[in-house]
Parts: sequence; C-alpha cells; structure tokens
Amino acid sequence: MLKFGLPGLLLAVVCVALSTGAWSSAASAHAAQQEPPPIEAYAASPTVELMELSPSGDLIARIVVTQEARAIAVTRMDTGEHLFLSTLGETKVRDLRWIGEGRVLIVTSQTRAIPFVGVPRSELYFGMVLDLASRKLVQVLDRTEGVLSVLYGPASVRNTAHGEALFVRGVNVDSGLVDLYRIDLNSGRGRSVKSMTLETDDYVLDGEGAVIAYSRYVDFTRRWSMMLPGGRVFRESWSVEAPIDTPRFHGLGRSPRTVVIGADRPDLAAQDTDADTATNLFEVNVDTGEWTKLPFEHHPHALLHHPETHLLVGASRMEEDGMRYEFIDPVSASRWRSITRALGDKAPQLMSWSADQSRVLVFTDIGESGLYQLVDFDRRTADILAEAYPAIPSEQVGAVRPIRYAAADGLEIAGYLTLPPGVETPERLPLIVLAHGGPAARDVAGFDWWAQALASRGYAVLQANFRGSTGYGRAFLEAGYGEWGRKMQTDLSDGVRWLADQHIVDPSRVCIVGASYGGYAALAGLTLDKGAYRCGVAIAGVSDLRRMVNWEGRQEGRRDSQTVRYWNRFMGAARMNDRTLDARSPAYLAEAVDSPLLLIHGRDDTVVPVEQSRLMAEAMRRAGKPAELIELQGEDHWMSRADTRQQMLRETVRFLETHNPPR
Repeated sequence: MLKFGLPGLLLAVVCVALSTGAWSSAASAHAAQQEPPPIEAYAASPTVELMELSPSGDLIARIVVTQEARAIAVTRMDTGEHLFLSTLGETKVRDLRWIGEGRVLIVTSQTRAIPFVGVPRSELYFGMVLDLASRKLVQVLDRTEGVLSVLYGPASVRNTAHGEALFVRGVNVDSGLVDLYRIDLNSGRGRSVKSMTLETDDYVLDGEGAVIAYSRYVDFTRRWSMMLPGGRVFRESWSVEAPIDTPRFHGLGRSPRTVVIGADRPDLAAQDTDADTATNLFEVNVDTGEWTKLPFEHHPHALLHHPETHLLVGASRMEEDGMRYEFIDPVSASRWRSITRALGDKAPQLMSWSADQSRVLVFTDIGESGLYQLVDFDRRTADILAEAYPAIPSEQVGAVRPIRYAAADGLEIAGYLTLPPGVETPERLPLIVLAHGGPAARDVAGFDWWAQALASRGYAVLQANFRGSTGYGRAFLEAGYGEWGRKMQTDLSDGVRWLADQHIVDPSRVCIVGASYGGYAALAGLTLDKGAYRCGVAIAGVSDLRRMVNWEGRQEGRRDSQTVRYWNRFMGAARMNDRTLDARSPAYLAEAVDSPLLLIHGRDDTVVPVEQSRLMAEAMRRAGKPAELIELQGEDHWMSRADTRQQMLRETVRFLETHNPPR
C-alpha cells in the first residue's frame, strides 16, 4: 500500500488486476460504529475539493482541505514524490486545470465590490498560474495596463504550435472593452488577441487558440447573433429574437472547424422530447455555415471534449440512478465501457483523463460518501486515491431510494427518499422535506451531505424534483412557470401525503428545510401550505418576490433586463413591480404562520440578499410570531465556508430536534 503523507489526507492505493474481468476496491477500514459521526463531519469541506490529471497522466494536482485552510498539492503518481505543496489560506477555490505538463491554473473567488468602476458587491473570480519549475504563483492579468485582474467568464487552455497557452477575458477600465487576452505564463500579463465588448455573449476557440465563432446579445433589442469568420472580419451568420432563453455555444464539434450550439431550430429538427428547453444540439461548420444535428440518443446535460484536441467526443446525462455517458469517439467509448463493466452499479463520474486516455480519474458516491479512483489501462489497475468524507464510513451512509408519486393534478413527480443508516423497512418515521434550490435544478442519487446529516439523526429525508425542476423534459420544466407558492409547493406536500399513505412516515412529524429557492419553499410551506409542516428552516430564502425582482433590476442596471424577464416568467409576474406577487410572498403572510421558523442567511450573499431574511424576521416580529434569525458572517450564497456551513447545520439540527424530535 502506497501512502501519500499530506496533512489531513490519506491517499491509499489498492491495485487490482483487470484479468479477472472485474475491478474491486478495498473498503475503508472503519470500525463499526454504534453512534453516527458528529454533525460536523457532514458539513466539513471534502478532504479533496478538486483533482486533475496532467496531460501525460504522470502527475496529479489537487486542492486538499484541512478545516478551513486549502492547499495546492502536486504529486508524481508512480513514485508518490511531492513536487509542490503550498497553502492557499482560506480562499474559495473554484477550478483547477493543467496548462501543459509544467503549470497549473487555480481559479478562486471573493465576494467584493469595485466601486470605482461601478461593479456592485458580487462574486468575483481570479486566476493564478503555478509554475512547477520555478515554484512560483503569478496572478492572471497582473500588471496588464488598464485591465482589472478579474476573470470575465471561464478561462480556456490550449496546446498551440507555440506552446501551452491560457486565454481569458478581462475588463479594460479605460476603454470599456472586455477583450480576450493571451496570458504570459511567466508574468501573468495579458496581451489582447481579440477585441470584444459587453455585448459579446460567448466565443469558441480552435486548437490553436484562435476565435472561430462568437455571439452577440443585445439586451435592449433582445436579439442574439452568431458571428462566423468571413474573410478578414466576422459576419452575422444567424440571429434570433431571444427575450429570455438565448442559444448557447458548447465548444468545438467533432472536427477543428466546427462548433456546437444549442438552439431552437424547428426548421432543421424537431424538438428533443427529453430536453429541458426547446433547444437541440447542432454542429455548425464555421466556413460553410452548415448546420447538422448531433447524433446523441438522448438530449445531453453536458458535453465531453477530448483533453488534448478539445474536439467533441461524447456527452453525459443525469438519470434517476446516477450519471450516464454516451460517447461518439470509439476510443473513449471503449475505455468507458470497461469502467462501467466494473463500476456500473456505482454510476461512476468522469473527473479527468490523460491526453492519451490511458489513465482516467473517476468519482463514485452511490452508497458511499465519495471515492476518487484512478483507472490505469496500461497497468491494468484501479487505484483508490482519496475519500471525500473519510469520517463517514459507508455503513453510516443512509440508503437513497428513488421514488415516484402522483401530484394532486396527476403529474408524476420523481425524487429520492434517504433513510436513516441501518433502516431497511421504514415505518412511520419522522420526515424532513429538503427542497432543492434553483428552482430550475434537481436532486440526484448520489451522496448529499445535507440529506445524509439529517438522516443520521433519525429522520427520513424527502428530496422531490417538483415541477419546474430540470432533467425531466421541457414540458415538466415549463409546468413550473408561475407556480411559485402554488403547484410547485403542493408537489412537496403531495409527496408527504404519499409517504404517509405508504406508512413510511408519520404525517404529524414533518418539517420543511431548504436553501435559496428551497428557502422560499420552506417559508411558503408555513404560510401558503398550512397544516403540512410542524416547523420550517429557510436558508437564504426569498421572502418578498416583488422586492427580489426589483433588486435584480437594480443589479442589472435595467428594469427590463433578461434576468428580470427570467424571474418574472418563473414567478408568474406580468410586469416589473407586479403587486400580484405579494399574495405569494411569505413576508406579507406572517400572520398565517403557526409553526416555529428558523431563518439563516449569509451576510455576503450576492444572489439572494440577506435583506430577504431580515424582512421575514421583522414581519414575524410585527405579527407576534416566534422566529429565529441567524446571520452567517463572511458566508456567500453557496455555503462555501466549512465553519459557517457547520454552524448552519448545527443550528438546523438543534431546531429540528427541538420542534420535531426524531425519537
């Protein structure tokens, strides 16, 4: 057994021959526990947040976590030699990517404003390049004249004829342009390679880093245009009016001069019935302008590109039992078939692979708390590299059962029921309804630290993918439009009634918990769906819909922005400042609350401002109703900090055990 001795992280490598026809892995050596792990174990950051193979597959870079501190570690796989290990402090790391074999890109974020250029308080992204040879970190766009060292959109890495290259967009405060810059990997300075404006919506780079397509979106006219090369300039190849849902690029296609675009083209192809929107995926030849529908059996949720050529090789789709992949590249398809034959019941997720695809990093979290494994096709081995939550052994992971039930109007709702560890035949259990955010999002089958934490305390946990959730087709998503506080809400309590009819839960011992939109659902559960829940916990929830949309308009600088139009459609508002939203705003309905309420909100939240929870707390105070408000210092919308996430979970469990005891 080979051990990489990093503080707080054990990388155990177990080699298993492929000749047996199946791969197996050694379970973590945890003694059987009578008591569940401490609640802090669930809310802690995973020991490994990001992990990425180098192009050769010989090196691995990862972000390791000890308490709240993060570090970047680079190790040689075959020998275990540490090439680099350095702390990054308590920063929030969002991305990790190799730039060739000798450099690593680290993307972090901070919640801050830039008043002198009119940037409101928001989540800003920054890049650093680690040079393994010099052992130095340089900041991306550092000392680039007139340009903020803030990343405007994602970064792109290419292996060009002139060496490895990094491309990012940056804001020039002097010209107002948001050009594409090629970064000097030694100094971090940027050189403009393509002039762009704020109306430049997206772009695609070829293998050499040249822009071969870009799009423009003019919010005022609501028009989206695809720009393709036409001689020395780019010309509009196709455009469409798109008030809310714009077409979107998805990188290169199957050949170097094609790009993938998601667009609504009924003149070219009928809508995919399993797509969440009207868009189909097309491959567009940038030289001829020819459109071809991509040949995937099911509409993908994400596309996969070759790690070296960046050409399209496959796609992934989240299904009821986990992630599923479909490859159009024969080599990739063959590799993945071998992996799924061995780990298919675990629904492995592709995390990273070497340029020749001989080494593949996968992640599994079905029936376990998260495991990284390295598949080496040359050595014919599968190696366990790291556990995401080593303090939570598999025997303490509650069973997650897919369920389906009919809503009151007959619409089928899918979701998941997490049971307390060790419970095989549930009967009249106390229940927590855990509503997901979005609302255009979904819950999945894998390890959910929040659901598992509640299950470990003796609760069954219902995670329903109510109407308006993604992953179930366009009609299901659109069924949620205008249903905030209406059918989206009763879809949840319909699930409670179904579980009660099955004698799985006790309908008198049910509470509702959620964050973001789920926080709104928790508030609406106590105000608009009275009698269903004996308590509620709302984290970063929206309490005043009209005020929320108005705030979005101020953030965008336009009352009729695409963002405002999006929320009005989902909330069911006819116009900006539509007062009909007040009837579904919990802050206006505090008098109706007859159950205990806990409000939790991060003070650095730039998605749903903390004002929303303060408004609800004040409304409850005026109505003479009991409510607690806990504000998390330095926390954003995503609960990115382990210490405040642990505080949130401790307070949530305390509140639930007080008002809905599990035993």
